[in-house]
Amino acid sequence: MLKNFGTKLRNSDGTATRLLDIFIILNLAFLALDVYIAHAVGGFTDTIEWLPIYFSFIAFGVLTGVHLTSKTQWLHWCRTCFGWGAICIGIAGMLFHLSSHFFTDASLKNLVYAAPFVAPLAYTGIGLLLLLNNLIPDTQAEWAKWVVFLALCGWCGNFILSVLDHAQNGFFNITEWLPVITSALASSSIGTLLCMQRKQRFIPFCITVLCLNIIVGIAGFFLHLAADLQVPATQGTDKLLYGAPLFAPLLFPNLSLLTLLGMWKL
Repeated sequence: MLKNFGTKLRNSDGTATRLLDIFIILNLAFLALDVYIAHAVGGFTDTIEWLPIYFSFIAFGVLTGVHLTSKTQWLHWCRTCFGWGAICIGIAGMLFHLSSHFFTDASLKNLVYAAPFVAPLAYTGIGLLLLLNNLIPDTQAEWAKWVVFLALCGWCGNFILSVLDHAQNGFFNITEWLPVITSALASSSIGTLLCMQRKQRFIPFCITVLCLNIIVGIAGFFLHLAADLQVPATQGTDKLLYGAPLFAPLLFPNLSLLTLLGMWKL
């Protein structure tokens, strides 16, 4: 009976779309906080650094309100507008981060120690998910494949961030290699899944890999928190600003949930 209910829920029209919308809305709220902390480290030296924060709050409020009112036509236009807006902010943010140091002296050192150039592409991913939800019904197989593909892109970005962030302190602790390994494993597993004809046989392995990444992400959050609390600072907020990025490890469970949502509909 429970299995039949799960199958009926998976095949129902619009359920996965609504779940993806909820995922997007929650991520917009999280991005506003994460970007604020990241830009506060530099003291918001450029006014444009407030743009992604304002965008996240506005998109979060409007999309939440439209969902509560169940206005289908409004939701269509909001997804389109905020989707393209997020894509533009993500690409512009990446170029802005690269221009801070890397373009003046294109070296590996500047790539490692410059502002994380991959991070703004989270907005581009959110924008593409919004457009996907608008253009393809979740009852079509293409919807699930695109969700998994975009999650794969996120995993590749997460792998790059894990390498560059931990390279800043020379992988001082051997456990810092763990997220690099697990994110690489997730990227390769999901890429393999998309290329396979008979996907169902490989899905259990992918689920195991994603569960492992969820554990790594949660453990990483507490390890970063413990490291931040040891930072010599007079105020608690300074410890969070200038220590290890507190919310970065949560990208692992975040991407795992997105991937699982796409795999659920495969």
